[in-house]
Amino acid sequence: MDETPAAEVAIEFDRVVKRYGSAAAVDGVSLTIRRGELVTFLGPSGCGKTTSLRLIAGLELPTEGSLRIAGRDVSREPASARNVGMVFQSYALFPHMSVLDNVAYGPRIRGLSRAEAERSARDILAQVGLGGFEARLPAELSGGQQQRVAVARAIAQQPDVILFDEPLSNVDAKLRRKVRQEIRSLQRRFGLTAVYVTHDQEEALAVSDRIVVMDRGRIAQVGAPADLYERPASDFIADFIGDANLLDGVIASGRFTAGGVAATVVGPDGPARVSIRPERIALAAGGPARVKVATYLGSRMEYVVGAACGDLLVSRPIGEPRFPVGDAVTPVVDAGGATVVA
Repeated sequence: MDETPAAEVAIEFDRVVKRYGSAAAVDGVSLTIRRGELVTFLGPSGCGKTTSLRLIAGLELPTEGSLRIAGRDVSREPASARNVGMVFQSYALFPHMSVLDNVAYGPRIRGLSRAEAERSARDILAQVGLGGFEARLPAELSGGQQQRVAVARAIAQQPDVILFDEPLSNVDAKLRRKVRQEIRSLQRRFGLTAVYVTHDQEEALAVSDRIVVMDRGRIAQVGAPADLYERPASDFIADFIGDANLLDGVIASGRFTAGGVAATVVGPDGPARVSIRPERIALAAGGPARVKVATYLGSRMEYVVGAACGDLLVSRPIGEPRFPVGDAVTPVVDAGGATVVA
């Protein structure tokens, strides 16, 4: 049971179910999101992550259970009654309005005078690095700049929570790292409570305080990025977040063995399945395994190694000695590099 003090709770799902006909898109979700936290919903297509976001926004209402925002039950309230800001995939900026007017729009709707709204908008634009861009139209900005205007507009509403719906899907691949860093920086600077939805595992690992991995409408695991990556609770999590070697073998006295691969583990004696990340396997020259594929990736070498337990994916820093295809090798698992998942 979550024991977060009530004053620190921003969003609370309590056994929330959302059905469409007989199918449950969200199935019994209970989750607490703290104030000032950035939580990412991650999972494959159709897992329920976007529906969860829409439930917070009020674009969908729960079939069962309750949802509270800032301590208020909003389960039956429409989007217009909730103090929630949203950053859409398409930015949804008003194309005929200047940057300043886009950001000042929310404060004006809340009843601020034009002068007060524009003063607030100028201050926020300066803080997001867009001072001097006030008179431009959205079409005159780059994709990254438009993203910052969308975030600034959401911040100007002074919402209880900001929702990010696949915010980098329309950003050029080369800009994604920079823009996600900017979003994370702004979230921290303003102390925003943010809920972020993405299908991109690397993006989720980079921006989140915690990640909620969903599978078929249910929460599969919740945790900090390092916890999910290094200590996956199931083979689904291990396989979905990053690359993983999933091996079936036997544990005896804290040592796992499977077809020529051995690793120290924490788990009871007997049959087990473990997850080993590619970067946690080193290669020693000579041995029973052989390199089947050797791929140069600039910063690292990626190998497929044929072992008695099956093919292993191995990732090594570029500065290490390289092994050509056909070389005999021995896989060596780092201490603590294997996690029992089943």
